[in-house]
Amino acid sequence: MKGDRVEIVVDAGDTTRTYEVVASRAGRRVETAVRRGVVEVSEVTRSGSVVRTARFMATRVLALVEQPVPREHASEEERPLREDPKS
Repeated sequence: MKGDRVEIVVDAGDTTRTYEVVASRAGRRVETAVRRGVVEVSEVTRSGSVVRTARFMATRVLALVEQPVPREHASEEERPLREDPKS
């Protein structure tokens, strides 16, 4: 979803560095995966094709913070039930 964001804090020797991967357009999302000692954060389209990817060594990653966009569909849960048309 547009606005989804993942922040990655990496140990860079004597300091830390922070990177962000953001879903920049509508319909895109950010996915994370840890494989073979590598943390991979990708921006993905609706169809599943990868737009861009950031890769980090898992031993150097200090924090991985996923910040999804709050859903705006909360009003759907509060809707009253439909009345029976026969009554």
